[in-house]
Amino acid sequence: MARLLTAVAALLMAAAINHAQAQDYPARPVTIIVPFAAGGPADITGRIVADILSRHLGQKFLVENVGGAGGTTGTLRAARAPADGYTLVSGHLGTNALAPAFYPNLGYDPQKDFQPIGLTAEYPELLVVRKDFPANNLKEFVAYAKSNASKLNVGHAGLGSVSYVGCLLLNSAIGIKPTLIPFTGTAPVLNAMLAGQIDYECDPVLGTLSQVQAGNVKALAIAAKKRSPILPDVPTSYEQGLPEFDCSPFYGLFAPSGTPQAVVEKLAEALNKGLNEEAVQKRLADLGAETIEPGRRGPRALAELIKSESNRLMPILKAAAEK
Repeated sequence: MARLLTAVAALLMAAAINHAQAQDYPARPVTIIVPFAAGGPADITGRIVADILSRHLGQKFLVENVGGAGGTTGTLRAARAPADGYTLVSGHLGTNALAPAFYPNLGYDPQKDFQPIGLTAEYPELLVVRKDFPANNLKEFVAYAKSNASKLNVGHAGLGSVSYVGCLLLNSAIGIKPTLIPFTGTAPVLNAMLAGQIDYECDPVLGTLSQVQAGNVKALAIAAKKRSPILPDVPTSYEQGLPEFDCSPFYGLFAPSGTPQAVVEKLAEALNKGLNEEAVQKRLADLGAETIEPGRRGPRALAELIKSESNRLMPILKAAAEK
């Protein structure tokens, strides 16, 4: 009986401490690590999240770009940070689900070393080619790529990044192995394409949107079942007969495992409030993001999404990487 009372007392004390931590949080500025270079989809999304949390929690949430190794350098730093809610990471499909497929000695476990806070956005990927590429639709691209695979250069933001994952899926579906060229982020990838140094890339819509709209590069396919409202003339991969090219990477907010549950819940609540705002929804929609319905927000929904996407994509990516 004494042991039971001691255990109950310990639980009540832990709950009280947890509640007190949440009440005081955040008492100082919070760092949100964006594990990629400034200017790309991960950076833009991370800054939208930082703005939401700053407004709703009354404290500064500061973005720190820590690029390298397909986003895993910054994500590893976040995993090793104190679990007190003052270091978060704005991760995505690559860093917080699929990285083990590409980095055997990753240094962190995406599902064990992080506490999901909430899904922030999903961006369907877009196949973009240089302006003078000899193909104007996905069928023509596939035919040309099969005949010229050894001559093609593909840009990506690092092994395991969403741009790498997207084009690996595409290349696997086509059955080609072009030259893959890594960069520190998706913005440098686009600059290389504009300079004629790479032939194509696969990246969330917002990464290349302005250059597509300006006619400086060509968009051949949306890797999703439905067209993008901001690029309505670009047909989907499903419409063009290549449903295997299906990739809408999620972006989410994470805390190191062990972060007090009350702090996680406070962050999730603030994020949810921000995602309900019409101005935020419009901003994300203008960037090509799909709407995140209320039922798909929060820690549990993000954890389930990570598991389902890992189960769907891991076997394909491992097989493609080993070929």
